[in-house]
Amino acid sequence: MKYKHIIFSTLLTVISLSWFSSCEDSLDVFPEDSLSPEIYFSNEQELQLYSNQFYYDIIPSASAIYSDNADAIIIATLDDEVSGQRIIPSTGSGWNFGPLRRINFLLENSSNCEDEEIRNQYEGLARFFRAYFYFEKVKRFGDVPWYDKVLKSTDEELYKPRDSREFVMQKIMEDLDFAILNLPTKKNTYRATKWTALALKSRVCLFEGTFRKYHGIDGSDFYLDECIIASDDFMRNSGYSIYKSGSAPYQDLFSSLEANGEEIILSRSYSEELGLTHSVQNYENSSTLGRPGLSKNIVNTYLTKQGTRFTDISGYETMQFYEETQNRDPRLSQTIRTPGYRRPGTSTLVAPNLSFTSTGYHLIKYSNLPQYDVYNKSVNDMPIFRTAEVLLNFAEAKAERNTIEQRDINRSIKLLRDRVGMPNLIIDNANSNPDPYLASPETGYRNVNGSNQGVILEIRRERTIELIMEGFRYYDLIRWKEGKSIEKLFTGIYIPGPGVYDLDRNGTNDVCFYEGSRPNVQATLFLEINKNIFLTEGNKGNILLHSEFPRQWIENRDYLYPIPTEERVLTNGAISQNPNWEDGLSF
Repeated sequence: MKYKHIIFSTLLTVISLSWFSSCEDSLDVFPEDSLSPEIYFSNEQELQLYSNQFYYDIIPSASAIYSDNADAIIIATLDDEVSGQRIIPSTGSGWNFGPLRRINFLLENSSNCEDEEIRNQYEGLARFFRAYFYFEKVKRFGDVPWYDKVLKSTDEELYKPRDSREFVMQKIMEDLDFAILNLPTKKNTYRATKWTALALKSRVCLFEGTFRKYHGIDGSDFYLDECIIASDDFMRNSGYSIYKSGSAPYQDLFSSLEANGEEIILSRSYSEELGLTHSVQNYENSSTLGRPGLSKNIVNTYLTKQGTRFTDISGYETMQFYEETQNRDPRLSQTIRTPGYRRPGTSTLVAPNLSFTSTGYHLIKYSNLPQYDVYNKSVNDMPIFRTAEVLLNFAEAKAERNTIEQRDINRSIKLLRDRVGMPNLIIDNANSNPDPYLASPETGYRNVNGSNQGVILEIRRERTIELIMEGFRYYDLIRWKEGKSIEKLFTGIYIPGPGVYDLDRNGTNDVCFYEGSRPNVQATLFLEINKNIFLTEGNKGNILLHSEFPRQWIENRDYLYPIPTEERVLTNGAISQNPNWEDGLSF
């Protein structure tokens, strides 16, 4: 705790400096009154002080991680990407190069430090963050202009066209390889190390390899192979493992206030003492932050405890909440409230609260003591990279390259299932009998085929379950070319009709669903059908969400975001628009 506070007290000092905000959104403004590049960066302390801001600049905030809004977690107000309401913005919308200028500024002036080892370390750190920065840009926009120097207002490069995806990705790879070679090998949960850089390379290469494969772009094999190499290096040499202590290790990993360095490679730190807070528990336990809930479609993909498919059970579609949550992969009960759930620090059994969750599947991942339910009072550290993701990346890349063997599964997926007492995934069984639910365009994935269809589907199942609420789902759908998933019905728990329901069967009537006049019965919550809640079959069925307007995903357009019009105007059209986004400009 003390070391964590030292790091982030220093970061807060950096944030408070006037120069920190003076160039927030500019590539060409230099804070000349704050530091002199001729004399600064001469020692490790100065390099560290300056580079601390990169963590604040580049690493996503808590809400960007836990909200994870696509088709898996449903909230009251859908993101524009999911609702189909995206428009072409005039400015902003992720087209911000301010953080890049600060990174390049360090790289241009780090030669002031005469200690070569220290200099290379901080150049490695800067290039790690530049790779991270550009990876996010490529994911969002595709082609983007590459800048590796600080630009002045008179530089013509400010108005250059976008560089190709191929060029930018190769530059990202160069930066990552330099970072891997020069960052420290000692583990550090709050600072980037060699192992963080390997984890980022694993993530980048899996994304790019699968994006190219499913979108028909050359070069997928190269990136999948690089993902395998980076992941394997991490798995063999990093010393990280899967956290398995306690009776609910998966849940405990996220509910802990301090990041667990056994599995978590890099975390964004939060601290009440330092005023660094977020709102994940208020998000999960209030009626004002979107009432999030797991979707029925995702709940259906959790296996039984025996490793068999829940969707193979006759009548699974109309099982009520209590029945469908019995005998399932323990990660279900460690992700949502299921019968027998108690809030941490309490002894009272509590059921899902439909005032707080629109689907009935009430999220608990990251939940700690009830005192943190208040807005902006949560202080859980947020995992940015963890070992489980690297294992999943490795398995998926091997499966997509058709080189996967059972021993690869045993080194990766098995470790995640062992944590929660689940049977191992057997490749031959998966490929000889692919899951029809996951293979169906209506409930699963349209684009998976070939001899490894079964194991690829199973790895996607594992990834979705293991990484839920960690910010991956939207871009997983993007790289798999599965944007049409957001057009499916968004549904929740099954309600067989009006009546009073004790959802967890603990002796308390949790909710009454009714039509017409409110009945005179005892219940914690009353919901009028077709007014407060809607069901798929009128007065019965699954809770139905967001059916009031059709969600539309345009295949030849929506996998990339539009370029803001102001950027196009400022460059007189040198910055081109992404395909099929019509912004009305003549160039």
